[in-house]
Amino acid sequence: MINIVLFGKPGAGKGTQAEFLKTKYNLIHLSTGDIFRFNIKENTDLGKLAKTYMDKGDLVPDEVTIKMLESECNQYPNSSGFLFDGFPRTISQAQALDAFLNSKNEEISATIALEADDEILVKRLLERGKTSGRVDDQDEEKIRNRYQEYNEKTAPLMDYYKAQGKFYSVDGIGSINEITERLSLVIDKIK
Repeated sequence: MINIVLFGKPGAGKGTQAEFLKTKYNLIHLSTGDIFRFNIKENTDLGKLAKTYMDKGDLVPDEVTIKMLESECNQYPNSSGFLFDGFPRTISQAQALDAFLNSKNEEISATIALEADDEILVKRLLERGKTSGRVDDQDEEKIRNRYQEYNEKTAPLMDYYKAQGKFYSVDGIGSINEITERLSLVIDKIK
């Protein structure tokens, strides 16, 4: 089983790349953003709660996110592995994910960060916001708040996974195919 954490700032291309990687490596793609958006659309209790945080550009609290993700993982007991997109975002989430996977005799195989310049990413998100309808992609101040949240809470994950020898950085600028190839080179080494 291979379990990959794909992370990077909002707009770095995680969702786009996850679509290619899940097919190529037969992984279950678990995007917390997609799960939250589904719950928001369906107006579930979790969706209502998540929306209050997302509308401000804040991260959804760990305990809500962790319970939701564990539930999703448990729906696929015979999978070849998981591609975590947007999770973990904090050290406590990473520790909870490690504990959950360890309870199933599994572990994170690699954490891959898509790296890109903030100014390029802001432009990407504002463009995406024109067609996606996502409120959090239409306001530059909210986008920059998400980057500040990322820097404060998510960036420390690099050190956490570096200490485990599981952190890889990939250039997230270029064509979709070029970035997919860079990611594949990393994944093929750890398989």
